[in-house]
Amino acid sequence: MLFKQQALLRQKLLVLGSLAIGSLLYLVARVGSLDRLQPLCPIDGRFGTHGQEEIPLRALQFKRGLLHEFRKGNATKEQIRLHNLVQQLPKAIIIGVRKGGTRALLEMLNLHPAVVKASQEIHFFDNDENYAKGIEWYRKKMPFSYPHQITIEKSPAYFITEEVPERIYKMNSSIKLLIIVREPTTRAISDYTQVLEGKERKNKTYYKFEKLAIDPNTCEVNTKYKAVRTSIYTKHLERWLKYFPIEQFHIVDGDRLITEPLPELQLVEKFLNLPPRISQYNLYFNATRGFYCLRFNIVFNKCLAGSKGRIHPEVDTSVITKLRKFFHPFNQKFYQITGRTFNWP
Repeated sequence: MLFKQQALLRQKLLVLGSLAIGSLLYLVARVGSLDRLQPLCPIDGRFGTHGQEEIPLRALQFKRGLLHEFRKGNATKEQIRLHNLVQQLPKAIIIGVRKGGTRALLEMLNLHPAVVKASQEIHFFDNDENYAKGIEWYRKKMPFSYPHQITIEKSPAYFITEEVPERIYKMNSSIKLLIIVREPTTRAISDYTQVLEGKERKNKTYYKFEKLAIDPNTCEVNTKYKAVRTSIYTKHLERWLKYFPIEQFHIVDGDRLITEPLPELQLVEKFLNLPPRISQYNLYFNATRGFYCLRFNIVFNKCLAGSKGRIHPEVDTSVITKLRKFFHPFNQKFYQITGRTFNWP
């Protein structure tokens, strides 16, 4: 009896041993075959238009905190070299328009891990003194970034300054140009409101909007008033088109960016050849401020400065009507040139 039990036990052990050896051999063979296989899907999140290998966006997100430290100006040359950081010329510029939402657009685009923004307006191309300092001076004003990130700066005065298109063309004839516009009359009033606030802070008096926007001698729209001239978008765009094809411009709806920012940002991502990374998670409406704020991650949120979203003074309705009638033919031409129509009155 004991002999039979021992024989049965040896048989079971033999079977289990055979199974274990077989499983081990299968795993070895499987690992060998996996090593030879190509991955079914390449690394996601690479970007670029020239077929070059790029840094995965996940890695760029991880390094954002590091970039923030370098922006403080405390990094040594050795730290910069070790982390492969560079100051590169912008691959896209927000050229205008003033009071169209340029700051909001820049901050929102900075949500994208492949975008690095210049924090301040550089005013290189519209300021003769700065421009005379040369392109290397301009480059040194750019933030540190990784080679495959896109640096973006914004200076709204670029759009209306005559010398700027040629100067930017000489730097980079294939650069991407972003223009953000609002309904022209609203933009002009917003422009006036910003100047008015500055005067009030200095205890200075200022004319009412109606007196500036309407010529008292002719009772017609005063085209010498800068706030009015800036809102004639087509006049300025035609000057840019002498140097750049319309395909290098993207028009952003500044009014929609306030009320429904995500679709506008997705259009910009596409224009810049960036993979879609900005989502509704990154944008949340702040009822107290009255506009959308930014969410970079679970810890870091950001709202625009309190100077944004100023309350406009009341303007005589007849003046508003006159301005809208004046801007109408220019708006129609702007729609025709850009291929984008807005619901402006």
